[in-house]
Amino acid sequence: MRFLIPITLLFPSLLAVGEPVALRPVVSGLDRPVHVVVAAHDQMYVAEQAGRILFVKDGEVQFPLFLDLSGVVDCCDNGGLLSFAFHPRYVENGRLFVMYVNRDGDTTVAEYKRSGIVPNTADLQSARTLLVVDQPVTDRPNHHGGTLQFGSDGYLYISIGDGGVSQGVTNRAQDLHLFLGKLLRIDVDRGAPYAIPPDNPFVNVAGAAPEIWAFGLRNPWRFSFDTLSGQLVLGDVGQDLWEELNVLNVHASRGANFGWPRTEATHCFPPGTSCDTTGLTLPVVEYSRGDGCSITAGYRYRGALIPAIAGDYIYGDWCSGVIFAASHDETGWRSIPILHTGRAIVSFAADGDGELYVVDYLGSVLRLEPLTPRRHAAHH
Repeated sequence: MRFLIPITLLFPSLLAVGEPVALRPVVSGLDRPVHVVVAAHDQMYVAEQAGRILFVKDGEVQFPLFLDLSGVVDCCDNGGLLSFAFHPRYVENGRLFVMYVNRDGDTTVAEYKRSGIVPNTADLQSARTLLVVDQPVTDRPNHHGGTLQFGSDGYLYISIGDGGVSQGVTNRAQDLHLFLGKLLRIDVDRGAPYAIPPDNPFVNVAGAAPEIWAFGLRNPWRFSFDTLSGQLVLGDVGQDLWEELNVLNVHASRGANFGWPRTEATHCFPPGTSCDTTGLTLPVVEYSRGDGCSITAGYRYRGALIPAIAGDYIYGDWCSGVIFAASHDETGWRSIPILHTGRAIVSFAADGDGELYVVDYLGSVLRLEPLTPRRHAAHH
């Protein structure tokens, strides 16, 4: 992800499939929000880059703060608090997981527990570090990833950037003894501090980190799992020319090589060279720098408010502020712009009904809705 003020490009601001959409503000006045988890229609948790996780109810931030990690987080640039995830049985066990860049510049995943004393807060003293991913020290690193998401298998998936530097390209994403440029998968319910799922693809490969689930990624800023099909929806931020969206079932993603730095999206890298793409997992959708500069992957739309995009894969671009809908049929994949938001789209969120929210880095969370609210028949 590139944390800089976005450049607005000229895009149509209507839904090409026939139903205009809009964004309705849910909460504003935030300080660089980067990730959101929706607990209920009127409740959400918002992570701010500087380290705070806020509990928001009815559009208002609740105090005391849910969790304040500003004392351990290195902010900001491409660092800070990146993501968080609640354990699937959070209501029972009160466990949550956070991903941030620490004061040494290294990507960290840690566990916290819900406070047993103060309602709607987490216990800062309950911190337990799961892993620390060393970042390069030869140049300023700017690809940290990343996202935390639990799969339907109950395991925690972690996307890590390749630790890219301001100059030059490395092969870290292809190096299986490094976490950099990978999608990891760990079991947080066993082991100390975690266990390796026995079906991880590199468990018995000499020299490979057994935590790795997939590799060949540049900066997989956001990914999600479809609640119905379980498919992985993952965006990878490109180098100079191409942004990519990957959609595949979880089984197909096991041990997948997404190609970086051999390929940038479907194109050989460096540009103008030839390469062998045999065995690579190539994206289903790509777009050039003419249409944006940094993809923000979202979710497959499973809501009811906007039938025209039912089942589509919704994603956006940080620089252009455009939201896209990607769909697939017997003729292949297509992706169309559905809304020109003018927002710095840093993340998406989904609620229990499958409705989607857009996180604007400039300070707000908004809900994706029809431009004209649907009328319901009166009941007598």
